[in-house]
Amino acid sequence: MSDKPPIAYIDIRVFAHATEDPAKVQTAVRNLLPEQLAQTFVFKKTDCTGHYGNSITLFTSKLTDKKLMPSAVEKIGKALSALDKEELERDIKLHLEKGNLYLRFDKQSAFLGSLRFSSHDPIHLKIHFKNKTAQEITDFSKQTGLLP
Repeated sequence: MSDKPPIAYIDIRVFAHATEDPAKVQTAVRNLLPEQLAQTFVFKKTDCTGHYGNSITLFTSKLTDKKLMPSAVEKIGKALSALDKEELERDIKLHLEKGNLYLRFDKQSAFLGSLRFSSHDPIHLKIHFKNKTAQEITDFSKQTGLLP
């Protein structure tokens, strides 16, 4: 890999349902990230309505500080269990598409300070790599500890 930061941006998406405290949902997202990033990014809030008329808030953010983004992946890599890393490595092709690495994390675990993958009402991260092949993304993920 070159010396240029490989990550162009990270998109974050998370829903806060009517039964959830929006501040706690935001805290869960911030817990995924290194302190420097967690304190500086801002959420865009969109009010939505669920199928049964319940209120849902969509929080989105786009992280663009290219120098700090590798540290975000490193923090996630350090926090994941060996089992989650092995699962990601086994299913990596399902998480890669057109230069993007898609990850989904359990909100409750993130709020409590631990990370684990989940597909049920998760925190969505899309890590966009500029001009990188699937193999280069996999290699970067290994270097940063996201993969074993």
